Amino acid sequence: MTPTDPVSGPDMNAVVGSHDLLLVTLDTLRYDVAAELAAAGRIPNLARHLPDGRWERRHAPGSFTYASHQAIFAGFLPTPATPGPHPRLFAARFAGSETTADGTYVYDAPDLVSALAADGYRTVCVGGVGFFDGRPPLGSVLPGLFQESHWEPSFGVASPTSFEAQVARAQEVVAALPADRRLFLFVNVSALHQPNWFHTPGASREAGDTRATHAAALEYVDRHIGRLFAAMSSRRRCFAIVCSDHGTAYGDDGFTGHRLGHEVVWTVPYAQFELAGPAEGAVA
Repeated sequence: MTPTDPVSGPDMNAVVGSHDLLLVTLDTLRYDVAAELAAAGRIPNLARHLPDGRWERRHAPGSFTYASHQAIFAGFLPTPATPGPHPRLFAARFAGSETTADGTYVYDAPDLVSALAADGYRTVCVGGVGFFDGRPPLGSVLPGLFQESHWEPSFGVASPTSFEAQVARAQEVVAALPADRRLFLFVNVSALHQPNWFHTPGASREAGDTRATHAAALEYVDRHIGRLFAAMSSRRRCFAIVCSDHGTAYGDDGFTGHRLGHEVVWTVPYAQFELAGPAEGAVA
């Protein structure tokens, strides 16, 4: 088990180098929807890993995918929605930081991804939304941080089976990696992003996306995420972070979408937990 301080959290200096690392961003997932589904027992595969079966309420570092992920890859994960300062898991070394603690993994690099690569990790991105598709120059910036990146149309927002395809690719990545090589795997899940109407039986393109179809998309993700967790814990213990990068509005106070300053956009679900390795035979 990783040493944990009740104030600072896990000692990431003990995690990095001993564990594989998994970061999953559930793109556009709203906190209220995630919390409701966990409480109602509708996302059992995710809920079994959440402390007390509940998501942590946090504030996003950005209001849309590109801005939020630039911050996340710099070590600024969603911030606890309570007065701080809150110690961070990862931080670039710079003078005057008030959120760097004894348990923070501090690196001399411009971003977390390249820092982990320098520490011997294979860094792999399995993209989802357009900012990760690698075809236009803008869509190459974020995946370009990684040593290896994957995207194809079947991973994208228009595919009703996007997450299944992403999980299959992640399984291939894990299987191809030498057993002694540490892995940092990042998966940007596109299924929650609009369009998501096709995850609800009987819904139509004409009727469009709703808060209910957004919830159905999370249920779809939950049905398949167990295979991702199993793959990432098949070689050794894995430290996992599962969160949203920002929420999205479905007519809330007249707003639709994101890249705007509404509560449902800035408030996101967050969880961090460890997955036990194969010799341990169970999930921590």
